[in-house]
Amino acid sequence: MDDNGAPNVFLTGAPAAAVAGEERLHYLPDLDVSKVKIPRGNRYEHFEASSEITRVDDRELRVFVWTHSTYVAE
Repeated sequence: MDDNGAPNVFLTGAPAAAVAGEERLHYLPDLDVSKVKIPRGNRYEHFEASSEITRVDDRELRVFVWTHSTYVAE
């Protein structure tokens, strides 16, 4: 995938209130990671890499599946 910040990851499985619509398309500079956490207000949404690839428009995107949320401690 190119390195210009264009989406290269598709986030799936998260509740719609957590990650919805265009937010499911995400850019990761390193696709070799097994887990990512995405900040969302007062929490993080956690995703794990899958072996799946999906196509959105003309792009192949690696699929990351939601596992859980954690909240930021004060």
